Amino acid sequence: MNRTTSTEPRFHGTVTEKSHKTMSRIRGKDTKIEVTLRKALWQRGYRYRKNYKDLPGRPDIVLTKYKIAIFCDSEFFHGKDWEILKPKLEKGKNPDYWVKKIQRNIERDEEKDKILNFMGWTVVHFWGKDILKNTEECIRVIEETIFDLEMENNDWGEEL
Repeated sequence: MNRTTSTEPRFHGTVTEKSHKTMSRIRGKDTKIEVTLRKALWQRGYRYRKNYKDLPGRPDIVLTKYKIAIFCDSEFFHGKDWEILKPKLEKGKNPDYWVKKIQRNIERDEEKDKILNFMGWTVVHFWGKDILKNTEECIRVIEETIFDLEMENNDWGEEL
């Protein structure tokens, strides 16, 4: 089979070369928000798995002991305040591409959450800016989730 390679960049849809370069530098793992949350968890004595391949969606952080899957979501790509962001994207450059891309990310997030819940996992999502600005609050949410799960798994709730 004769294969030829091209030195021309391949773009999907009408993504500009500048956008392509920018997007190619976006990390899929070990992002600043993930590292920040992981360090805080580690300092509190929590041990975790990162980018856990054995679960749908490959959660950023997994507390296997408690069956908690944690996702550190960037606001743009995961559609924070979608009702506000979507109209802005529709007026911007390449609206068909961006609206479709982010809408699909939102749908995919919901699908993987449902699957993980069905498998008995508790799913927690944090927005990137919340992790960076309120790391302690994110840790508190995780610790409260652990506490709630431990209460569910013990019969203590009936005695109280």
